This record gives sequence, structure tokens and C-alpha cells, in this order.
Amino acid sequence: MKNVTLFFFIILAVMVGSCKSTKKTTSKSTSPYLTEEINSKTEVTVREEKVKHVDQPGNTPVYRYYVIIGSFKVVDNARQAKTELTGEGFTPVILENENGLFRISVGAYNDESAARSQIAKIRAGSDKHDDVWLLVRK
Repeated sequence: MKNVTLFFFIILAVMVGSCKSTKKTTSKSTSPYLTEEINSKTEVTVREEKVKHVDQPGNTPVYRYYVIIGSFKVVDNARQAKTELTGEGFTPVILENENGLFRISVGAYNDESAARSQIAKIRAGSDKHDDVWLLVRK
């Protein structure tokens, strides 16, 4: 009986010891381009989409990375948000993705680090816009 009790406690100790968190200490970025977060307090959501400019189709420069501050199903709602963001000091641009969603971009870059820095700056400056995310153009 003594051996069975000892065996039980050994098994229990092994089970408890093996249940340690397997959380990695590295960044959880889903970006295949940059593995280290600029602002490690919050993870940056990254989505890859085909987008086109709504307000100025054709003559606008094409960038790889866009800082997205809002998404809308209705273009009029996106335009209203664009007006409000302009009042807050942003220079917003409306993009439309392949699913018909309207994204409001407040920064466009060809360098991912620069885009992530802008996201960190926006998040640090306003709790209102703490859900800013990164769009990678397909």
C-alpha cells in the first residue's frame, strides 16, 4: 500500500509539472514579414487583402502596407468616419476589398516596420483607436 501511495504522488507530481504553460515568449504576429512587434503590449492584427482606392481610383500610388483604423459595409458610413478622422488630424483614404468591405486607411507604406511604428503611435496616443490593424496588399 505504501508503494502504491508513493507511485500515485510521483505520477501526480509529473502531471502537475508537465502542465506548465506552453506560451511562447516570442511575438504572436501573424505577419510572415516581421516577427518582432514594435509595440509588444498588444498584438497587431495582420490581414492580407486585395484593395482598391474608392475616392481616387487609378491615379493613386500603390503601397504594400496600410494602417487600417476602421471597416464598414456601407460606403456612406465610411465617408462619415473619414470626415470625423480628418477632424482628428488624420489623412484618411477609403479602400474597398474584394468582399465589398470599405477600409479606412490612415497610413500607407512600402516598409512594414514603418507601418507598425505608425500603429504603435496611434495606439499610444488614443484609447479610441486601439484596434488599429495592418493590411497587407495582395
